[in-house]
Amino acid sequence: MDNVISLFKQLFSTGQFGHIDVVNFVINILFVWIIVQFLYYRKSKHRSFYFTFIMLSVAIYFLVYFMVFVLEDLKGKTGIGVGIGLFGIFSIMRYRTDAMPVREMTYLFSVICVSVINALGSSIGTVEMLLPNVIVLLAMTACEMLLMSKHEESKLVQYDRVELIKPECRDELISDLKQRTGLNVTRVAVGSVDFLRDSALLKVYYEKNDDNDPEINNTVKPKREVWEEVKE
Repeated sequence: MDNVISLFKQLFSTGQFGHIDVVNFVINILFVWIIVQFLYYRKSKHRSFYFTFIMLSVAIYFLVYFMVFVLEDLKGKTGIGVGIGLFGIFSIMRYRTDAMPVREMTYLFSVICVSVINALGSSIGTVEMLLPNVIVLLAMTACEMLLMSKHEESKLVQYDRVELIKPECRDELISDLKQRTGLNVTRVAVGSVDFLRDSALLKVYYEKNDDNDPEINNTVKPKREVWEEVKE
């Protein structure tokens, strides 16, 4: 009990709970939460990746912090080796079984980088540690705003009226797609054509709707996990 009381006294006097720099940890969680909540989840609405990004950030922060600052025999000897080894772990072991979309992979890598920077930032000032966090946040915000400014999305459609895929029937094709899909179709690209089954693969471009999930738009045969997310 006395040890716990002394730890809390140290927390309020120095901002550290034992060896752990609480201020740096709070900053790390705050920036990661802003990135996940307001940039990633606001658009994708994937709760599974939300949990993954937050928990991975917490685990990476403590892993790096304890490896570098708590284990005194590693300090000053394997600083670079710890960083290389950390990324080597994730490259060797398969953290996922299915292929992760590029956008989720980018967010995953960004969360790992921010957590490593904040864990190593305990040896520098708070201002110097905040700078890379702010730069990453601003860069991701700018990219998301640029993508959101594009009001057009696409969807793959198996189409049965092959007689309308001719260039001279393009207006009629677009009109039929609007009526059957309920989407405000702007243009259509014709892909493979199967005359034996009277079907064609079309890439339909339409004005963006906030209710659409871009990750499933171009999926021809959704996996079981995709259907489970749709049911949610």
